[in-house]
Amino acid sequence: MELTELAGKFTEWCGKRPTVSSAPGRVNLIGEHTDYNDGFVMPSAIGFYTRVAGAGRDDRRLVIRSGQFRGECEFDLDHLPMRGAGNWCDYVVGVAAVLQQGGHGLRGGNLWVEGEIPVGSGLSSSAAIEVACALALMELNGIALPLAEVAKMCQGCENDFIGARVGIMDQFVSCLGKAGHALLLDCRSLAFELVPIPERVRMVVCNTMVKHAHAGGEYNRRREECEAGVRILKRWYPEIRALRDVSVEQVAEHAKDFPETILKRCRHVVEENARVQEGARRLRAGDLSGFGELMRESHRSLRDLYEVSCRELDLMVEAAEGLPGYYGGRMTGGGFGGCTLNLVEAGSAEDFAGLISERYQGTTGIKPEVYTCSAADGARVESNPAR
Repeated sequence: MELTELAGKFTEWCGKRPTVSSAPGRVNLIGEHTDYNDGFVMPSAIGFYTRVAGAGRDDRRLVIRSGQFRGECEFDLDHLPMRGAGNWCDYVVGVAAVLQQGGHGLRGGNLWVEGEIPVGSGLSSSAAIEVACALALMELNGIALPLAEVAKMCQGCENDFIGARVGIMDQFVSCLGKAGHALLLDCRSLAFELVPIPERVRMVVCNTMVKHAHAGGEYNRRREECEAGVRILKRWYPEIRALRDVSVEQVAEHAKDFPETILKRCRHVVEENARVQEGARRLRAGDLSGFGELMRESHRSLRDLYEVSCRELDLMVEAAEGLPGYYGGRMTGGGFGGCTLNLVEAGSAEDFAGLISERYQGTTGIKPEVYTCSAADGARVESNPAR
């Protein structure tokens, strides 16, 4: 929904002109399940946005609506819940709760949330809702925070209020993404570098139509398995804090000391960190074929070592091979469903989208959704009636 239409719907609802804030979804070019291991990632914001229209109230109520979900959610700001209840509005009220816990007083408000990011697709609709709502609430209450702090706050919402132990990547790139660039992020220090994506390439995102849920046990279990690997390695390397501090050689040296599953998880994370660094070098050099091969390696590792792929994701990756203009692809996001990301020559992107859709539907009987994207700018306040 465009800004003017959203503002009109909001005004019809509560009789006030709103502030409108927006935040994008993202794809991750390479570096999957490394963020919560203090590692390296290389995501890009994409031009699919969640927009939040908001205006103040004269009481202490927070009232939330969405065009995608029925009914209203209403909360008393003096008695906000401490945990999510499994509803879509958890991502909104959770941000309000984290803001208040951080010492930022909030006034009552009406919020209308509209998203164009497919839910459960691996394009980080949850982070976009969190970031857009954070900006809306901050704007309504005169709160000024650096965008990096907004990202950390929204991650805290997802970790503590929602219950999904995600890393910082999704919220960070939703806040600080830049058109035409990927963002090489050190998830420990939050230092980042903008890496240009060549103009001649497009990102083609293929939705398998299999949904996932991050708050489910498998995602959190992977994080626990990584932490178990760190505890084992500390016997020989007491200085390490996370798998980010471990080399490929160190894991190989102690392979016999790990349970098989823990070894596979550690191998993926450590090797994936190395792929991110090499991928940044190849992208800077314009070596799209080399970068595409790293994407293939990443998918195989996520499938075989981290075990977060699924049949449909694997079939979508296979369907891309041999198509015109294709450099490489992989699953993107937490896994267990969602989307693949493919790097494709701009002039071949339209044909690629049609052909991969035909191949996937022919194999699975499922009609996918295919989106052609370019890297987009991050979150912002789009309009404020007081300005």
